Amino acid sequence: MMKKILTFTILMTIVLFGNLSAQVQHFTWQGTEREYLVRTPANHNGTLPVLFFLHGLGGNVSNYDQEFNFAQIAEEYDWMIVLPQALDQGIGPMWNAGLAPSSIDDSGFLMALLDSLTVQYQLDTDSVFFSGISMGGFMTHRMAIEHGDRIDACVAVSGLITSADAAQTPVAPVRMLHIHGTNDNVVGYNGYSTAFSMNLGLGVDAIMDYWQNANGCTGEPAIDTLPDLKDDGLRFIRYTYNCGTDLQLLKVVNGVHDWYHSSAQYDVGYKEALYEFCSGRSLPSSVAVREMEQLRVWPNPTNGVLNIQFTHQNSSVPEIKVYDVYGKVVDVVETQRAASLQTVQINLSRYPDGVYFVQAGNSAVTKVVVAR
Repeated sequence: MMKKILTFTILMTIVLFGNLSAQVQHFTWQGTEREYLVRTPANHNGTLPVLFFLHGLGGNVSNYDQEFNFAQIAEEYDWMIVLPQALDQGIGPMWNAGLAPSSIDDSGFLMALLDSLTVQYQLDTDSVFFSGISMGGFMTHRMAIEHGDRIDACVAVSGLITSADAAQTPVAPVRMLHIHGTNDNVVGYNGYSTAFSMNLGLGVDAIMDYWQNANGCTGEPAIDTLPDLKDDGLRFIRYTYNCGTDLQLLKVVNGVHDWYHSSAQYDVGYKEALYEFCSGRSLPSSVAVREMEQLRVWPNPTNGVLNIQFTHQNSSVPEIKVYDVYGKVVDVVETQRAASLQTVQINLSRYPDGVYFVQAGNSAVTKVVVAR
């Protein structure tokens, strides 16, 4: 069983800094000695892309380095990886991401550390990436808002935009991928923490609205349900927004407050999703699926009866799934289609008015509006 990352909780054992690996380095910022850890590939020619990875509440960089195996990731991706250490603010190391009043300028510290490392190493300043989980995800959003003019891409996992940060106007458009589980009870998908009985910030839908506005997006997002091939109990749905700057949401249906490490175990590994997004590539997904089967649906909006036409005359579709806006399957419609029949009908009249998504077999997901 995968070891769960102990984030956003004070009920943990904090390893004393005196026991940290000798690889931890020191940097003085505003009169305070700060700590960080660096991983670099052994052999590299030219400039290095750099990823700042921000830990969760109570985390320490040596533990994260060991669990994530950042030394191997640095070699595999040919990146420098920087793990900065937050200061203890009474409940363990905690980033100043706007959740509580604090005079600590973590945002300034992280950019000053970037400047220092740029002098020490040959960094590609056009390939600066920030990511983090939980409190580190909160801080990733803050960095994108305050320093998007210097950051190329951000991947925030299970962290929100706080109300304080939401009042800020981002300094520039920034490439953003937000990843969040729908069953996260620590940092809720809707912004509320059932674990702490308090609201923590904007819900995920509001976060995507915030970044759509910041990045000048228009229209509805393209929605892809990624292939569900592994028995992991999860469903990954990707929303790609029509913006001048890349903006995506990876909704993890049934996902909890955790980091799903590798695609060897899950249909989508967060490590691979981070790399694919930051490097400007695409997750293996519905591109191949769409070549196999596309759907045409009408009328849309519909008051009940929906016609579904298939592009491939000889393909067989054993069932049609209907999802609600949260990615939950609300119905499975069994169909039998002869090879020569390209169109079938399903009846959605028993559903309340609203937005649904239809998928036939492994086809791309199609948005449907029920309105009477």
